[in-house]
Amino acid sequence: MKLDQLINRLSRILQEIIDKEDRINELTQRVHKKYKLSSKNLLRYLILRSHDLRKYHGTLSDLGVSSLRSTEGYVYSNIYNVLRNLHLIQGTPFHFDADIKLIGYTKSKKLIRKHANRLFKETQKKHFPEIMVTLPDEAAADKKVIRKMVLNGMEIARINLSHGDVAQWEKMVAFIRETSRETGQKVKIYMDLSGPKLRTSSVDLMSRKGKKKAKISVKKGDHFILTKQENTVNYAHGSTDNKRIIGVMLGEMIKDTWVDDTLYFDDGMIKAVVIDKNEQELEVVITECYKSKLGSEKGINLPNTELNLPALTPKDIQVLPFVCKHADIIGYSFVRTAEDVNILYEELRKYNAEDVGVVFKIENEEAFNNLPEILIKGMERNKIGVMIARGDLAVEIGFERISEVQNEILWICEAAHIPVIWATQVLENLAKTGIPTRAEVSDAAKAAQAECVMLNKGPYINNAIQVLKNILIRMSGHSFKKKNELRALNVAKRYVKKFKTPDIQYQEKLHEYGQ
Repeated sequence: MKLDQLINRLSRILQEIIDKEDRINELTQRVHKKYKLSSKNLLRYLILRSHDLRKYHGTLSDLGVSSLRSTEGYVYSNIYNVLRNLHLIQGTPFHFDADIKLIGYTKSKKLIRKHANRLFKETQKKHFPEIMVTLPDEAAADKKVIRKMVLNGMEIARINLSHGDVAQWEKMVAFIRETSRETGQKVKIYMDLSGPKLRTSSVDLMSRKGKKKAKISVKKGDHFILTKQENTVNYAHGSTDNKRIIGVMLGEMIKDTWVDDTLYFDDGMIKAVVIDKNEQELEVVITECYKSKLGSEKGINLPNTELNLPALTPKDIQVLPFVCKHADIIGYSFVRTAEDVNILYEELRKYNAEDVGVVFKIENEEAFNNLPEILIKGMERNKIGVMIARGDLAVEIGFERISEVQNEILWICEAAHIPVIWATQVLENLAKTGIPTRAEVSDAAKAAQAECVMLNKGPYINNAIQVLKNILIRMSGHSFKKKNELRALNVAKRYVKKFKTPDIQYQEKLHEYGQ
């Protein structure tokens, strides 16, 4: 690409950002003062990423100028300096002038670290990403379980409120606080709200000999009835039509699900399609099956179904006083929109929980598509983060897209200087069997791009903590985030369209129809 052509195209993008600065100020009006610069940088980044920038990289690199590949954290400053340098090379005057506070590369790194430290830890350490570990049930009975994890490198203890009860959680909290005092190591407590988890209810299979089993055999072509009735008993010899019954924990899903909708059970291991429904039941047929058994409390995903379920359930609201009293960080499950964020914030205000951090779990396509709105609304508090819940997200959007989408979440959060938690199946084989796979070690190395990495429980969890800690220390010395090609992002295009006021949208429609 010729130099004058490159200057012209980048100038248009810079001018577009400048022209929309009033709208950016309007959209970020309610953002917390500590996130003011970051929220504006996010919106400028979305404007930038609504353009395809790949064609500019080669020429910029050949000229020895920034190729814009690491522009996430300091958008205006980067484009401004690139254009200024291009004009110097060309020998022409540079005339852009706008009342915009510049955030350079160094400042952007400091902002990310400040926000991450505010959420996760007050003191800086040698390896940047924090290590979060899900506590097993045994942690409520034996303090040594927690102590060993802390000594091996756990810095954040995750309590999953989908399991156990208040009595168990209180014991875990007490053991964490005691261990922290005894070891002198600050351990933060992260509590995951359950959210409207779609799961199978208890499975009771009665054999021919009258014995109960907790799993049902499944194979491709089998028909099942999903029912609002949670307590069901199936017989091994089946009925004449060979349809077995499975209860679901949230009967509301029956109402929102329709014929031809796709369902996944047990982290996508079993795929089914709805072939019939009534007010109480769905009839499904298994179309793909990578497991031979379906058991109790297995997750259900409906990627093509719009569910009218509240992100904050009555159970979540009931446990919030306990959570606000004991948690340093709250994990917000099933968040999908900015309004979901607002609902949680209103509840937190009732308990004066201004100092509690909030992490938004991105675990479905709707949440990903609405990520900019969720972040802007989220930044009304000063301690926030994002979890890439890769398990549910992969099932919802398709496994072939998860790598692409997790990268886009990383980029968008970096632009907002918001810390990210890299979660699901990190060193899972090592934690469960004691032996890591090569693929999961590579995955753990990539996790160093995030500000926190989450491990799940397993018999060899302490080995996994030690290995992860060593990987993160090694990788932090090699890179901070990374460079990427800059294809236009659909999530950015969608959001930038909302920059326009209703008057401008109306005028564009008139022009479109020749009026």
